[in-house]
Amino acid sequence: MTRLPAPAVSLAGLLGLWTAAALAAADPQILPPPWALIGPARAEIASGRLPFHLGHTLWRVAWAFVLAMVLGTVLGYAMGRCRRLDRWLDPWLVVFLNLPALVLIVLCYLWIGLNETAAITAVVLNKVPNVTTVIREGARSLSGDLDDLAAVFHMPPGRRVRHVILPQLGPYLSAAARSGVAVIWKIVLVVEFLGRSNGIGFQIHLYFQLFDVTRVLIYALSFVAVMLAVEWALLQPWERLAGRWRRA
Repeated sequence: MTRLPAPAVSLAGLLGLWTAAALAAADPQILPPPWALIGPARAEIASGRLPFHLGHTLWRVAWAFVLAMVLGTVLGYAMGRCRRLDRWLDPWLVVFLNLPALVLIVLCYLWIGLNETAAITAVVLNKVPNVTTVIREGARSLSGDLDDLAAVFHMPPGRRVRHVILPQLGPYLSAAARSGVAVIWKIVLVVEFLGRSNGIGFQIHLYFQLFDVTRVLIYALSFVAVMLAVEWALLQPWERLAGRWRRA
């Protein structure tokens, strides 16, 4: 008998809890059972609304993720390697880490306007401090012996980054990326909820006003499904690859 993978069993257990809660509530207006979402989900897909809004959210998540990872990695590495820079920028980092996401979103909309630039800027500003913190710790833990070895063999900067620095930062980059995707898409939903005319967050806002729990769940779970696919197909294999050199 073939054993089912642990994630499949875990998700089945979650569906079981959802079904039990829905049966206990006995009111589909409060919590519909999982099978009640199938028909409306097909209708949303057939009409093109779900793919349209999902595409806009994915576009914003992708842009914010790339910008936050690039800026946070550069800043975190610089702070981890330069103590003077770290002393100067650490208070800024603490401020932005503790500034509520909602405040940054509202300020960006007030200062820049209700546009895509403000939306993506707000998400990036919320995520860069987290990436910076993780990468800074990785930069602090870089091996001095490997640096000396690279210097002895006169390793060019490009090869040094590829073969010495990135393998050591790999687990930290992976951790920042995994947490980044989870946090960024949640912030994107808030951004869309407050000030965009499309996207998953906008649709959730719309159906919240209509008290349509079924379609709120459909739009929320559609993006969760995409993020699970990204996690299993990209981030987890990348994490295993990044840490392979430690097990060699």
